[in-house]
Amino acid sequence: MAAVYRWRLAPDGLATRRQLRALGLRPGGQDVVAELHRPRRRGRAPLVAYLYRIDRARPVRPMTPGRAAALAAAMRARRTCPNCRTDVGYCIPQSLGMCVPCHDTPTPASFR
Repeated sequence: MAAVYRWRLAPDGLATRRQLRALGLRPGGQDVVAELHRPRRRGRAPLVAYLYRIDRARPVRPMTPGRAAALAAAMRARRTCPNCRTDVGYCIPQSLGMCVPCHDTPTPASFR
């Protein structure tokens, strides 16, 4: 069981994944050392952040040309509308499943 700390009361030397990334580090396979709980109102469950030791963290792996190409292809696929097949310049919302102009254009079946 990992140690549990309240919001802003974690000891020095621990960081979240996002904080590690800002330092140019990654967890590097280490287990979660502690949890950070942020209480919320109205009886909801607290928000949880997992903490890792900074001294055991490893440097972020460098971006290779192959990884950069794969990332660019994945982002291009998220921006391409499956309906009109155009790159709309933004990530298409999953709730719509297509670009906003295609979603807002009425189909002939809706004119009944």
